[in-house]
Amino acid sequence: MKYSGVNHVAFATSDMEMTIRYWRDLLGMRIVAAMGKPGYKQYFFEISGRDMLTFFEWPDVEPLAEKEHGVPVKGPFGFDHVSLGLEDDDALFEMRAAIEAAGFWVSEPIDHGFIHSIYTFDPNGIALEFSVYAGRDIREEPIEQDAVPPESLGEGLMPVKGRWPEPGSPVKGEGRRLYPGMGSEFAK
Repeated sequence: MKYSGVNHVAFATSDMEMTIRYWRDLLGMRIVAAMGKPGYKQYFFEISGRDMLTFFEWPDVEPLAEKEHGVPVKGPFGFDHVSLGLEDDDALFEMRAAIEAAGFWVSEPIDHGFIHSIYTFDPNGIALEFSVYAGRDIREEPIEQDAVPPESLGEGLMPVKGRWPEPGSPVKGEGRRLYPGMGSEFAK
């Protein structure tokens, strides 16, 4: 597979106005698509030249209960937190000052060895981390320090071929069909 990054991560809010104010105005992310009709809204926010996040507005959704980042929970669960990359420590400290000035809780900066991070929550209760690469780049020098690793890690850090059935030939040329979805009107 040839990945190009995270196209988008999708969240939900009951208050698009407040969500725009936080993500666009406080965090500085441009809206690149705004779709809506009665009972439905979806807005895309640009993180970088390749990465976005999106919010659906669902009137009856409730904010998530805030939980400490990385602390285990019991029961149904979707994800722990989203970490957004910043360019350098100056940007990290600027982000912390902006979030704090806006009246939101934000952690002290944390040195994790390979990244420096701050932690906060958006108004929807979404756990956010802002990170800066520091020291060792784990993408170039992976770390394997699990004291009780699962059996699969014994096979190495790289993808293992042959674990899943080989796919058939992908549809090519005129046999391909794309079905219109919300937003397809933007292509016109």
